[in-house]
Amino acid sequence: MIEPINVAENTLAVEVFTRGYLAVFYTLVAAFYTIRIIVGKRSAHAELVHPGERYCASWWNHMTFRVFRVVIWLVCVCRYFFPATDSVLGRFTLLNHPEIILLGDLLLALGFSTVIVIHTTMGNHWRSGIDNTGPKKLITHGFFRYSRNPIFLAVACAQVGFFLALPSAFTLICLLVGLYILHRQVLCEESHLLRMFQQDYVNYTLKTGRWL
Repeated sequence: MIEPINVAENTLAVEVFTRGYLAVFYTLVAAFYTIRIIVGKRSAHAELVHPGERYCASWWNHMTFRVFRVVIWLVCVCRYFFPATDSVLGRFTLLNHPEIILLGDLLLALGFSTVIVIHTTMGNHWRSGIDNTGPKKLITHGFFRYSRNPIFLAVACAQVGFFLALPSAFTLICLLVGLYILHRQVLCEESHLLRMFQQDYVNYTLKTGRWL
């Protein structure tokens, strides 16, 4: 006779797995971008990160992302070593189901792996923020054939995944702020690309959507 599945035990097992998964995931994200920037800077012989002039819109977007990245990483690592950290996150118990949590884990992996692939295909063309000396070429092939902002789209996917993997007031705030800042940065970068490429960029926007 097959014993009925204990939902509570399954939920606990998935939570324990995801607790470690999130700590490792955001550590890998931090390591990836650190290595990407250091190695890319040496390879391209140029700065890769361009937040913009202090207090401009793009600068605020970058600073907000940096703060949230550090806070998210710290929270995920603290949760692994100190599970009681959850008590201050405002957990949403109604969404605390194995299927939802695992879907979040999957979206995180999908988003991050897509970012890595796009970075690989872009090579030395990748920049974070607005480089006033570039880009020299408007990229419209590969992932950019289907979305004008494929990296931001993948990041948004991961942000949704984070909320589902850890349903809480904390991750909801991270999600809402993250999506808002992504949108603000897209507007900044679109204005820059329009100045750089003019009609070519207009033609690109007519063929390819901002997101999809």
